[in-house]
Amino acid sequence: MNLFKKTLSLTLALLLALSLTACGGKQEAPAPAEPPAQEAPAQETPAAPIEDPITTRIAALKGPTAMGLVKLMSDDPQSASGPMYDFTLAGAADEVTPSLIKGDLDMACVPANLASVLYNKTEGQIVTLAVNTLGVLYIVENGNAVQSMADLAGKTIVAAGKGSTPEYALRYLLSENGIDPDKDVTIDWKSEHAECVAALASGAATIALLPQPFVTVAQTKIEGLRMALDLTAEWDALDNGSGMITGVVVARKSFVEEHPAAVGAFLQDYAASVDWVNSNNADAAQLISQFGIIEAAPVAQKALPYCNIVCITGEEMTEKLTGYLQVLFDAQPAAVGGKLPGDDFCYNA
Repeated sequence: MNLFKKTLSLTLALLLALSLTACGGKQEAPAPAEPPAQEAPAQETPAAPIEDPITTRIAALKGPTAMGLVKLMSDDPQSASGPMYDFTLAGAADEVTPSLIKGDLDMACVPANLASVLYNKTEGQIVTLAVNTLGVLYIVENGNAVQSMADLAGKTIVAAGKGSTPEYALRYLLSENGIDPDKDVTIDWKSEHAECVAALASGAATIALLPQPFVTVAQTKIEGLRMALDLTAEWDALDNGSGMITGVVVARKSFVEEHPAAVGAFLQDYAASVDWVNSNNADAAQLISQFGIIEAAPVAQKALPYCNIVCITGEEMTEKLTGYLQVLFDAQPAAVGGKLPGDDFCYNA
């Protein structure tokens, strides 16, 4: 019995000691996990610089070369983050070109051959952005004798524009159709288109070379006057890879290089304006009259379909324009400034 008591006492003492050790002993806290290694921040590619919005200063001549702009001219200026334009309308090219050369203008709508003259004069500081008007020249007749270019042989044609595009275009088309412009036809040169209209109205002439909108104006005054030949169509029929061109949009080379976003925005906006004008003749005619490009809206509306307003850019522009200038150069080098412009004459984004 005593042995049993001693054994029990010893066992209880041992259990108590183990219990005290377990309760009083401190467990070591697990070592804190090391923070994950910080990756070096990725090197961000610098964003392309955003071009600050600017106001593009644009001039155009009153006539077909300005008609395609009227929707753009009438739109309210966009927000400060969008393209802004300042338009000037002039009566003659010599009112525009000095400002363009001096840098007071950024862009201008000018005759196609003048663009080449300016390029040569400024030693390549003028760039052509777009063709904006194809041919606007027509042979009109008070009668029905002329149905083709061949029918002009032996006839007298009153015309204005000697020493400029009307003469070069007429002589070229006559020659290409087998008519010697110096021997087979008589060209009676007048000082201005209004004189040609007067000669038709008085009966002194029955055939004339006239541009739009003078054709439409003449038709309102002379009963029976018709458009006998469209010289743009006659040019296209030659299928020589060029095109008959009246007007282009040019810009200063420095402006194009410094503000490519503004140039791109303008070409996009201008193309949209041209599309609108060609699709909405009645509304466009009201704007054309409002801006004083053609005073009478009914005349503008009737003339618009024959004004060949376009916005041709890129390779097509280059092909048509270089071919046209080549024709002018072959006829009279001075018409394009003495030499053909270089490869940097036409803008290709």
